[in-house]
Amino acid sequence: MMQQSKSVKLAILKVLQELDTPAGAARIVQHLSSEGANLQPRTIRFYLLQMDREGWTKTVSRRRGRELTAKGRDELAHANIIEKVGFISSRIDALSYRMTFRNSAGVGTLIANVSTIEKSNLLRALEYMNPVFSRKLAMGNRLAVAREGASLAGFNVPKGRVMLGTVCSVTVNGILLAERIPVTSRFGGLVEIRDGKPVRFVELIAYSGTTIDPLEFFINAGMTRVRECAKTGSGIVGASFREVPAVALDDVRRIGKEMERQGLGGLLALGQPNQPLLDIPVAEGRCGMIVLGGMNPIAALREAGVLVTIQSLAGLDECSTFQPFQSLRNRYPG
Repeated sequence: MMQQSKSVKLAILKVLQELDTPAGAARIVQHLSSEGANLQPRTIRFYLLQMDREGWTKTVSRRRGRELTAKGRDELAHANIIEKVGFISSRIDALSYRMTFRNSAGVGTLIANVSTIEKSNLLRALEYMNPVFSRKLAMGNRLAVAREGASLAGFNVPKGRVMLGTVCSVTVNGILLAERIPVTSRFGGLVEIRDGKPVRFVELIAYSGTTIDPLEFFINAGMTRVRECAKTGSGIVGASFREVPAVALDDVRRIGKEMERQGLGGLLALGQPNQPLLDIPVAEGRCGMIVLGGMNPIAALREAGVLVTIQSLAGLDECSTFQPFQSLRNRYPG
């Protein structure tokens, strides 16, 4: 009974995390039913009351329902570690499906990575990130800045802090999916760049076999050399390896150019049908695709010694929240 109770609570936490918005018992039941769980709203309310007492959830209002607390996110992040293998892969698919941005309109939601720094470090952080955006080592040229009391991708900015939102590379998946082009996300890794050209992957982690975002891990482990690459054109940067159908290759190229015009360029390389890309083989009828890591600007901050907390694949936020980097930099002159 105790194990069953814990499983139900974790299932509710997962629903609240995936929704990224407050939800009541009826809406939670609806989502759980789509996954095969048969629970009544009163049962969900019973568990929500317990979770309120444990500090995992809190009521926003009677009409809107409850949302996850920081303690609830932490519990979900550390519970049932074996079951969570492949969590990142499923998170990628869920956010790609829910993303609403369309190239043609230039509006909708994008997938965000969220990082937090001391507000006194904002100007210094913008200076450190400037060469990264100038060298086009990020997922486009957009950045979001949220001040104390505001929110970004569903996360509230803590007191005395500033939140930086970078466009996640998984945004490419969402844009292609909207064009009826399925994307298979295979690896997150580190790419060696020489004279501005990618030459090889030096590290790879399969999305299907990890509980954490690979680039977040590499940044925290101090394995990137983004600042060096931004300065000299050679270094180690975060990137991901994906596959697309070979029949869609021309369309992927076209969409990639449209993304650049929207300030969302991030395609580092596209392979040929059935051919390895940077020595990584692809399945029959597929092409390899390498996408720059959206957190490369944040990696530069870490390398420069700025204390920063990172939440990759944080959630969705409106495209208008992310401004061209240079306009933001001009808004906060040193």
